[in-house]
Amino acid sequence: MNWSDAHISDVLVIGAGLAGERVAIEAAMNGHSVTILSLVPPRRSHSTAAQGGMQAALGNVAQGYGDNTDIHFEDTVKGSDWGCD
Repeated sequence: MNWSDAHISDVLVIGAGLAGERVAIEAAMNGHSVTILSLVPPRRSHSTAAQGGMQAALGNVAQGYGDNTDIHFEDTVKGSDWGCD
């Protein structure tokens, strides 16, 4: 690698979810240069793409249909664009 191609920052944030973005904002507001690395575009990062907040499979649908751990797992993986398992 040629050092003239290197990108130098005070703070390196891994992940552009809400926590990563909040750290980056705070660091920048305090005068630090910031680089954020993410596997996906920021709008597809986990926190930003989360659907409906925190979820749990409680089995509280009539007769337990449509709400169980297997369906919850499949919904979670599908909601992440198959980026989690």
